[in-house]
Amino acid sequence: MSKKTTEYVCQNCGAVYPRWQGKCDACGEWNTIVEEKIGGEGFSNLKPKQKGKMIDFVPLEGAAEKLERLSTNIKELDRVCGGGLVPGSVILVGGDPGIGKSTLLLQACAKVAELPSKPEVFYISGEEAIDQVRIRAKRLGLEKAPVNLASATDIRDIVATLEKSNANVVIIDSIQTMYLEDVESTPGSVTQVRACSYELIKLAKRKGFTLFVVGHVTKQGSIAGPRVLEHMVDTVLYFEGERGHHFRILRAVKNRFGATDEIGVFEMQDKGLVEVENPSALFLAERQGNISGSCVFAGIEGSRPVLVEIQALVSPTGYASPKRAVVGWDSNRLAMILAVLEARCGMNLSSQDVYLNIAGGLRITEPAADLAVAMAVISSMTNKPLPHDMVIFGEIGLSGEVRAVTQPSLRLKEAQKLGFASCIIPPSYTKDKKTSLNTDMSVYEIGNVQRLINWFN
Repeated sequence: MSKKTTEYVCQNCGAVYPRWQGKCDACGEWNTIVEEKIGGEGFSNLKPKQKGKMIDFVPLEGAAEKLERLSTNIKELDRVCGGGLVPGSVILVGGDPGIGKSTLLLQACAKVAELPSKPEVFYISGEEAIDQVRIRAKRLGLEKAPVNLASATDIRDIVATLEKSNANVVIIDSIQTMYLEDVESTPGSVTQVRACSYELIKLAKRKGFTLFVVGHVTKQGSIAGPRVLEHMVDTVLYFEGERGHHFRILRAVKNRFGATDEIGVFEMQDKGLVEVENPSALFLAERQGNISGSCVFAGIEGSRPVLVEIQALVSPTGYASPKRAVVGWDSNRLAMILAVLEARCGMNLSSQDVYLNIAGGLRITEPAADLAVAMAVISSMTNKPLPHDMVIFGEIGLSGEVRAVTQPSLRLKEAQKLGFASCIIPPSYTKDKKTSLNTDMSVYEIGNVQRLINWFN
């Protein structure tokens, strides 16, 4: 047996130090460095003179094996995963507490277990007792689904059980509750999470079943544990949503078998999560027209066009420095847009509080929303509403120019389908603008933010 040694590991980012210190230099967090034992059983004990085997190399050219995917019968989940579940793949699911991770996975495993091919599905919970999972299943109307349910936290027992099974889908809820006896640290620590994940991933690859791993998130919103965990898995999904809204967004930030930044939209109801096939219509369902500070942005999330309402409120400040409050968008991006409006358009926003909200609880990350945000701010500042049947998109540069964005035709096609008749967009790429955009909408092109002010005069 190898001699055990001690190291100090940050529980937030996984950085390792030879001695204890109060602040982690890697992530900047305080009091997250914990002493952990390393070595011993469960780790590599290679002999110094042991030689490795020769590996075989192949050329780049060759026929790729076709991926046979397993459908979950939940279209939004299949979309985010790239068209279904790939055998042998490992999917990490993260999200805030109570957002609906366990509900979504319980619904997914029940749907898979009821397929005509009758795949073997195993749901292993380390956070809840069996009766608690049964209560949730009964509330969702899934108590009759042929799902193999267990409550366990010992990885050795789980691996031994799955080794003798014909599992097709396995769900571990959650990885922070699992432990290996050989690792002398508490469950949820960086060392335990890394070691437990390695054992499960190795088994999934060898047996060929799809493995779902639920991960906790930190207060910053990233998945807790070592960052290497996200590199070990094939797909990383984040379940997002505001507690005050009933919409939930499942977003792929990494996917080896599909597109990244793909989203699936769900609505939380009494009977669980319900798919939203047309999120644009749902996000705009409560929108009221002819109100200043409101405009509709035509965005792209993954391969899906999504229309959302952007709301801005500009009011005189009562403080020495004006307040900037943002929900659903990057606050630094808003500060840049306001600076451009002041410098290039002559607007006085230094004495105004600015509040920005993305209605519906969706978080927007693409810079194509710059023009819509600027129009909403100017509309609120001048107290003049925009036409209710107009959509806007475009990126704004620091010199005030409006830059083109990707897939304008797809954005306008979605807007026209929902009854919008006009749009404000950046200059087109080709001379024949009407043909290139392929739309019957009234198109207004704006190449510089200075022309935005003229729109309201």
